Amino acid sequence: MTETTTFALPDGPEGTERPTADVLPFPLKTTTDPAPAAPSSGEAKPGEWEAELPDTDDPEGDGLTEGAPVDPAREAYPPSVAEWMETKDQARLPVLPDWVKLPDQRKAVRKWAVRHYSAVAGYHAIRVPLVYTPKICLYSPRGAWRWSAAIGRWVFDAEGKTLRLASVANEDAAEYLRLSRQRNDRVRLRGIVATAAGFIGLAAALTLYVMAPSWLLMLAVATLTTALGVVGAPADRPLIDMAKVTFRRRKLSSDIVVRAHEVAGLTSKDQTIAFPRPIGRDGDGWRVVVDLPYGKTFEDAVKAHARLASGMDIAPTQLFLDKDETSGRRVSYWIADRDPLAVPSGKSPLLGATRVDFWKPFPWGVDERGNPVMATMLWLSLLVGAVPRQGKTFSARTIALAAALDPYVRLYVFDGKASPDWRTFAKVAHRIGFGIVPKNGFDPVQHLLTSLRELKADVEDRYHRLSELPLHICPEGKLTPEISRDKKLNMPLTLFVVDEVQEYLTHPEHGKEILSLLVYLARVAPAVGVSVMTATQKPDDKACPSELRDQHQARFALRVGAYQVSDTILGAGSYSEGLDASKLLKSHKGVGLLKGMSDDSGIVRTYLADGRDADRILTRAAALREAEGTLTGDAAGEAPAPETSATILDDVAAVLGKGEAKVWSETIVDRLADLRPDVYGPWAALEPKPKAEALTSALKPFGVATDQIGRRVDGKTVNKRGIKRDDLTAAITERNNKRDAG
Repeated sequence: MTETTTFALPDGPEGTERPTADVLPFPLKTTTDPAPAAPSSGEAKPGEWEAELPDTDDPEGDGLTEGAPVDPAREAYPPSVAEWMETKDQARLPVLPDWVKLPDQRKAVRKWAVRHYSAVAGYHAIRVPLVYTPKICLYSPRGAWRWSAAIGRWVFDAEGKTLRLASVANEDAAEYLRLSRQRNDRVRLRGIVATAAGFIGLAAALTLYVMAPSWLLMLAVATLTTALGVVGAPADRPLIDMAKVTFRRRKLSSDIVVRAHEVAGLTSKDQTIAFPRPIGRDGDGWRVVVDLPYGKTFEDAVKAHARLASGMDIAPTQLFLDKDETSGRRVSYWIADRDPLAVPSGKSPLLGATRVDFWKPFPWGVDERGNPVMATMLWLSLLVGAVPRQGKTFSARTIALAAALDPYVRLYVFDGKASPDWRTFAKVAHRIGFGIVPKNGFDPVQHLLTSLRELKADVEDRYHRLSELPLHICPEGKLTPEISRDKKLNMPLTLFVVDEVQEYLTHPEHGKEILSLLVYLARVAPAVGVSVMTATQKPDDKACPSELRDQHQARFALRVGAYQVSDTILGAGSYSEGLDASKLLKSHKGVGLLKGMSDDSGIVRTYLADGRDADRILTRAAALREAEGTLTGDAAGEAPAPETSATILDDVAAVLGKGEAKVWSETIVDRLADLRPDVYGPWAALEPKPKAEALTSALKPFGVATDQIGRRVDGKTVNKRGIKRDDLTAAITERNNKRDAG
């Protein structure tokens, strides 16, 4: 029974520090699942759209009928009314928000509040003796002077001075005399009040000094000094520092939105925009839905994105556009209070995961709204592209880390630039290689080629075996979780990762064959549980040809240099859909546009797992695989099988004697070792049964099966597995025909 994990999402807005990122007119993702619609036609199920009415025949006369329900039938509604009621139900807002009702969200909010306010309290506690107290002592004399001056201006009626001077300037003697009398009355009354207040304050101070305890006297002095310090603080240098940075937040109105469309050229003299629904708050921003003038389209709004942002007096990184499928001229805007991609996405939840079920979506990052983005590699291949130093490798590595935490996923990892980023995968990878330069007798390019051939043969074998499995094991002829975890069947989920793939594709000797094998795997292998993920910083036709790019069903583009390159990675036409990775900023590392992994396209701020985090995760993954007995290949110190796929048929044919119709497998292996010791010598050193199995595995991709062959040895019949000459001849003929056709 496979154990799975529950991922803990970020605790709140205070995430781990991450690079900031920009976003432009990218479609938003809808996360609300529509409620099931009521059936509009067809026979209704009893108790659903029609109530079953009991028989009205009541022989007993007691109001009860035989077989009648004890509880009254549920009230039924016509389909149209029921559909209307469901729509109204969806429109109702929840009485309590999710963070109050859901235990996990309550815990997350509580943790965020504790962390937030403890940080604020600690920030100010450190500064009270070191910063705030010296400031108070420095500003309090100025505060006392300001306070005394303000009282003096109030007592002597300074606010009326301008009126009296104006009457003098106008030579209005009557007005001046009236104002003077008023001023004298005010000064007399205010002088009495000020004098009385002064005596009362002095008496209170003397009483406090004589009778109050020392702690109360000190508190009073501190309070008075603090008050004077606050009054005396300069306007541009407040007494109290800010523990948290506040961001500029615009209040959006219809006038601002109309102005933005006017300056963007999306209106005309005769037509302006319309608002089908009111402007309102939506998360950390505003939701605005507008109907453009007739003739204007969503694509026009996409092209005017920068001008729209300028008209709203916000940064382009705060404006998101979403297409409405019901109308070509309706556009939905989400205007963020600040650049949403500048908010850290946080550490990867994989750090807290004990294991992962790769058959299910796993956390890869968050979108621009902070909603979790779940990734899956089932039945697809993924292309990741970006210019250097934009987080391409880290984004791809997070997916490989998730695969590593499923002990039943087989990993192939090859890195064309031989960087340290993938080195720790040697703990779990079935096959792994770095760079393109041979070192210490090991050729990484040849190792990649061998692995690709090995995997191609495995994919071809899977198709045959899945079609031959019994229906109770494989009812649909497709891979299932149970089949993939059956060690006897040996068909685990497999992830083949190639970073900086352009280094291998441009190899002068093996580049063409590597390209051909990768194209085959990306196109055919996902259907049998073998997924391919390639990453490149040069997605052009020379370094990464379109025949390979076009086989990837999912694309992820981080920042690139031009919109044409963005279209190359995401697919032709992506720019017209509002997907343009060239508008991401240089500082936006780990942020990209995802297309093809689900029905929605949008932004992903991938979680961060640095080198130290990756090492922790892979150490845990290696322990998992050892416990499950799934640590294989290079990670387990098992060398790959000899490279025989190109010559095995000819070599076997060469060692068959004339007239031999059937030969035992172990006999053939011994003869092969004599023919080519460097290739088949390791096979000959095995025990009889593994020796025969090695030949069986090598011949299976070519359709050459092994059968029981009986012979008389010392008067007894001995049965061992072997091959037939006719099967070998048929396989060679088929191979030659394919070559001639190709």
